[in-house]
Amino acid sequence: QLQLVESGGGLVQPGGSLRLSCEASGFSLDYYDIGWFRQAPGKEREGVSCISASGTHTNYANSAKGRFTISRDNAKTMVYLEMNSLKPEDTAVYYCNARLGSQDYWGQGTRVTVSS
Repeated sequence: QLQLVESGGGLVQPGGSLRLSCEASGFSLDYYDIGWFRQAPGKEREGVSCISASGTHTNYANSAKGRFTISRDNAKTMVYLEMNSLKPEDTAVYYCNARLGSQDYWGQGTRVTVSS
């Protein structure tokens, strides 16, 4: 079964950090572009960051620039999102997405809550 599993979410105080992980099972991530998305309560899902299959190209939403870092380890079929200086507005369910042509996989999400 092909699936993505996110982990690393939780409750963190403003200014804190979290590292989200996305692990693929049943397939290799080698040729997939990977994106991290999030959906806050009552809002639409939005893109946070993405990384090319080779890892050489990354992109960030304005809200994530300078605070979040996306990386990948294809050998371990893992993708990471390092999040620093977290703000209450970062509170959301975070999803990873793997895309290759018409193939499109989503994880079940991991919840991040930023609150004092």
